[in-house]
Amino acid sequence: MDIFRLTTRQHAQLQQHLFDGTGLEAIAVGLLGQTGPGDRRAHLLHQIDEIPYAECIRAEMSVTWPTRRLKGLLPHARASGMTVLKIHSHPNGYRGFSALDDASDRELFAAVALKLPGPHVSAVMLPDGEILARLVADDGGFRPVERVAVVGDDLTFWPDPAAGLQDFDERHRQVFGDRTTNLLRWLTVVVVGVSGTGSPTVEMLARLGVGRIILIEPDAVEGRNLNRIWGSTRADAAAAVNKALMMRAHVERIGLGTEVITFQERVDTAEAVHLISTADVLFGCVDSLEGRDTLNRIATFYTLPYIDIGVRLDADGAGGVRSVSAGVHYLQPGGSSLKSRGVYSDAGLRAEYLKRTDPAFYEDQVRRGYVRGVRVDSPAVISVNTLAAATAVNELLARLHPFRTAPNSAFAVQKLLLTHGRIALREDGEPDAELAPFVGRGDCLPLLGCGRIEAAA
Repeated sequence: MDIFRLTTRQHAQLQQHLFDGTGLEAIAVGLLGQTGPGDRRAHLLHQIDEIPYAECIRAEMSVTWPTRRLKGLLPHARASGMTVLKIHSHPNGYRGFSALDDASDRELFAAVALKLPGPHVSAVMLPDGEILARLVADDGGFRPVERVAVVGDDLTFWPDPAAGLQDFDERHRQVFGDRTTNLLRWLTVVVVGVSGTGSPTVEMLARLGVGRIILIEPDAVEGRNLNRIWGSTRADAAAAVNKALMMRAHVERIGLGTEVITFQERVDTAEAVHLISTADVLFGCVDSLEGRDTLNRIATFYTLPYIDIGVRLDADGAGGVRSVSAGVHYLQPGGSSLKSRGVYSDAGLRAEYLKRTDPAFYEDQVRRGYVRGVRVDSPAVISVNTLAAATAVNELLARLHPFRTAPNSAFAVQKLLLTHGRIALREDGEPDAELAPFVGRGDCLPLLGCGRIEAAA
């Protein structure tokens, strides 16, 4: 399967340029980041270069344009392992590629292939914003891009998924209708961390009918986990079964047809990054700052929506409860990050990294006061974890099928303050200046543009 992904901001820029109110065709080109080889590949919009109207000969059903701007992109694309995009408008609403489009694409991309082997992407935008895309091979052959995804406050996918009525989803259809219910069956969702918040997340995704779930979790079930991991048993703990394998067996027992893929190593490996990069949605259910930083980078580099779940319980260990809260963050590529939102700092990230890679030096730095100690073994309560997971899964549903009275932009952060009996909402903040230039960058060295992650991989 081939997927073309772009952000809402990129989509809006293209739509504004391609439809200027004249009813004449217009064109833009761009650079596309790539995911690694495999049976699923994503083509990620990284850079847009609008072809000025004055340089084109425009008509209602054609546009003739100079290729020098596209040629100017080729050296950078070749050096960075990227491909190119050509996208033009069909103001008349023709939903497909015309014979003229076929001829011009073959001629254009044959010339491009002399400098930069493909395949490359050719796309058409319709007046309502829908995008049709296809791959153009070096020999002039065409292959459809099966899915186009626009990631922003809302999540938009084209084309509409095919109908597939299931006996268990009748009541889902009563709420969300056929399109959204079918879309859930169409999606691949990654859950990183299959413990207190990850296991109820997986349970709900499977029972909602999500077609494919990827579980990334290196740890095994222990007796102390049984108070909060859905589907886990004493037998799993006694056999030290990997949490992802345990959850896969549990989902398969449910029997609703969800395919589950497991990966039993850390998320900062090249294999894990590749698995995540070809999915549609990312859930982060991890406690570590390193894990969160890695997931935020993956979401940026591979243009993915990222829903992060965190729970905090402050207690004195003797029954005294000071605070019970949870946070659900929706993060979109090109927006603010968990770090820019204050969830963690560079100092905290460094301390955690030192503790994992050089424990003796870490302890010395803590004693000297150069590093704050990393908190471990936080309290956990299944009902609080499940509430946070349910909020996160509902967040996905709201982004796929906006049903709230307020726009989704108001729900970038949801703080569930259980000790105060209220929910605090926050909109997205300023873009993370460190990550924003890497939206849609895709595969690169170092991995995710980070030496620390490259070393771990």
